[in-house]
Amino acid sequence: MSDQQQPTNFLQAMADVVPIKHDDKVTHIGPSSATLAQSLKRQALEKQLQQDGNYLSVEKVEPLDPYDFLDYKKDGVQEGVHKKLRLGQYQIDEVLNLQMQRIESARHNLFETLMQAHRRGLRTLLIQHGLGLHSKPFPALLKSYVNQWLRQIPEVLAFHTAQKYHGGLAATYVLLKKSEQQRLVNRERHQKR
Repeated sequence: MSDQQQPTNFLQAMADVVPIKHDDKVTHIGPSSATLAQSLKRQALEKQLQQDGNYLSVEKVEPLDPYDFLDYKKDGVQEGVHKKLRLGQYQIDEVLNLQMQRIESARHNLFETLMQAHRRGLRTLLIQHGLGLHSKPFPALLKSYVNQWLRQIPEVLAFHTAQKYHGGLAATYVLLKKSEQQRLVNRERHQKR
């Protein structure tokens, strides 16, 4: 077969082929950006969130250094209140030890403890998270999550790295908002004056 016959044969073979019409309703689906395992994990987390009301995120966390100080206060928190918390001068109402716990377990325990403490009218807690020098996939994994989670909880007014005698860089003081019941008691007390 010569080279000149080949194109002719091809054209003859393709003579009855009709171009595909473009349908605007059909969209091209490219490779998925999330793997099946990631999608299933996300679905499981969303289901658990709906069941327990725990809105604390485990998706992404900003890594901290194990020796970083934690320091946060919401707008409106008086500087004197924050200083007293930072210096460890408030009575600690409850201690929560999260050391050596898996992230999901720590997430659940932190959320439940803070919600119960707020309902019971507790104001100051000490969270022991450790330094995480050897944690994987990076150092201070749990400390990084605790820093992120405490910022996500509306009942948390402020938090700060603890004094050395309470655990130093491996622990954090947390100040909670007053419960509605505590506010009512304060209003009645101030009206009697």
